[in-house]
Amino acid sequence: MHSIKISSKVEESTWKDLKFLAAEQNRNISSVLTEAIEEYIQRKRIRPVVLAHLDNSMEQNEELGKLLAK
Repeated sequence: MHSIKISSKVEESTWKDLKFLAAEQNRNISSVLTEAIEEYIQRKRIRPVVLAHLDNSMEQNEELGKLLAK
């Protein structure tokens, strides 16, 4: 996979914590940052299949929803 160089600003204490964590795990900061970004994206992205299940459930339980809304 091709890597790109990025630039950003973070709080100094956060940067120190990141450097300490990387050293603790005997890893470089780049690999720790890459892992953190990947995990963040996975947590924030709602998978289409989940939305499809939600829509299906709402359709199947439409009457129940109306009763509960009363």
